[in-house]
Amino acid sequence: MRLIVAALLLISINGFGQWKTYIISPKGDTLNRVDMKGRKQGPWSIHVDDLRGERGYEEEGYFENDKKEGTWKRYSLEGDKIAEENYRWGNKNGKCIYYTNTGGLLREESWKAVNPDNPVDTVDVYDLHDPTKVVDRVAVRLTGFTLKHGVWKYYDPYNGTVESTERYWLDKLATDNEDDELKPIDVTDSKNKSDTAAKKITPKPQVILDYEKKNAGKKKVKTRDGQTGY
Repeated sequence: MRLIVAALLLISINGFGQWKTYIISPKGDTLNRVDMKGRKQGPWSIHVDDLRGERGYEEEGYFENDKKEGTWKRYSLEGDKIAEENYRWGNKNGKCIYYTNTGGLLREESWKAVNPDNPVDTVDVYDLHDPTKVVDRVAVRLTGFTLKHGVWKYYDPYNGTVESTERYWLDKLATDNEDDELKPIDVTDSKNKSDTAAKKITPKPQVILDYEKKNAGKKKVKTRDGQTGY
């Protein structure tokens, strides 16, 4: 029995020895780990008190080398969920949803995190009228840490209906009048317009039309230029 207890104690010491600091949750989980290099690692729970009129909150999620990674959930100090955010490389990435203190939808955001080690990425280009349809893929050099990218929705906090919608492409607000790079090119339409413009002809005088009708199907008529000299 003593050997078993000693073995378990040794495993525990070796497991915790890699962390500079940590806490043990009521369930026995190791939280808020800081490694020997001072970096946050693994599951964390953060508590922020009310301060200068700003409401406090608690959030929980995962750190990887001192940067937020994956899904993070935020709660009011009363225990209501007020946000669910997604992170990559420590920056917002993908869909982030925010709620009112009573649990109603407030807004949905869409972000694209930039890889600090490789700022060049291949980005999907979606149809303006069908956000689920990819019309192209382009390689672009991204600047900054995280970019607004995708559909943003704003809700009425009382009845939950969508009040307004915005669409961003790499931090640029897209509209129907601009952002042509998001629209598939209609080759047929542009060709018809150019052909129509090229074939536009001034109407012929009625005298010419009568003459052509009279001589339709006949051999070419020789004409004179009216010269009277030799």
